[in-house]
Amino acid sequence: MFLAWHNCIACDTIRVMAQTEIQKLLSDYLSYLEIEKNRSPKTRENYEHYLGVFMEFAKIKNPAQITDQLVREFRMALARRDIKKITQSYYVIALRNFLKYLAKRDTASLSPDKIELPKTPARQIETLAYGDLERLLRAPKSDTLRDLRDKAILETFFSTGLRLAELCSLDRYLDLERGEFSVRGKGDKIRVVFLSTSAKDAIKRYLEKRTDTEEALFVSIDKSGKATHRITPRSAERLVALRARQAGIAKPVHAHELRHSFATDLLMNGADLRSVQELLGHANISTTQIYTHLTDKQLHEIHEAFHGKRRGK
Repeated sequence: MFLAWHNCIACDTIRVMAQTEIQKLLSDYLSYLEIEKNRSPKTRENYEHYLGVFMEFAKIKNPAQITDQLVREFRMALARRDIKKITQSYYVIALRNFLKYLAKRDTASLSPDKIELPKTPARQIETLAYGDLERLLRAPKSDTLRDLRDKAILETFFSTGLRLAELCSLDRYLDLERGEFSVRGKGDKIRVVFLSTSAKDAIKRYLEKRTDTEEALFVSIDKSGKATHRITPRSAERLVALRARQAGIAKPVHAHELRHSFATDLLMNGADLRSVQELLGHANISTTQIYTHLTDKQLHEIHEAFHGKRRGK
């Protein structure tokens, strides 16, 4: 039973089903997310999927039919499938937020306070060792447009901590002299990021080689070596992986690891957590705190200075 409803395409379900009371409220909620809460279209799409799967499982017509027992059965069905704990939590978060919306509208339904989020394992952060990072940044060596572009992309990733989509959305008319610019990130939040001297130099050399009129800062390059169109996140991810292999890094490397390396580098060199939060564009400082276990040099120094001093006496 679970397999059938889990594999359904939730958005198709919502469109095909008659507009029952619950479906009308769900449609209103999705619009509310995008318009009033200013969530991205991707966030709306994800919520449409998670809640659509719940609605298909529940087969209810009005919000009063959402009960504690029904939610428990839904969560049990999720737990019995091969779905990661973190993914299970996305379904529950979406449902709880929908119930909060219903409560705000004084619509009778299950109280969102009745839903507890599942405990998930602490998030594991993959970073590059500093020697590997240096080899990666030096991997593009020639003065071809492709190598100059890849060098500029790698340096920009490490200098700014940009997400993949943020980097790919950049336009070429940056103020390189000033070395800072605004970027629109998750939740439509705008933040300022900064270019290091090496990043500015790499971008400048790359742009000097460009002869096209494409507006994008980073472009795809065809087999003949000519710029074509704005680079896609998938292409940027592939070039990072390729350059990592060329640098002799044994493990697979993803573009997001450069963002993690940016954050840990700042913290290890004394930056405060609140500033790193702003530079990364995190809405909550708890998200930034995942880096602290990798960077607490002070605790390491205390352990080294004071641990085990009586041994051997």
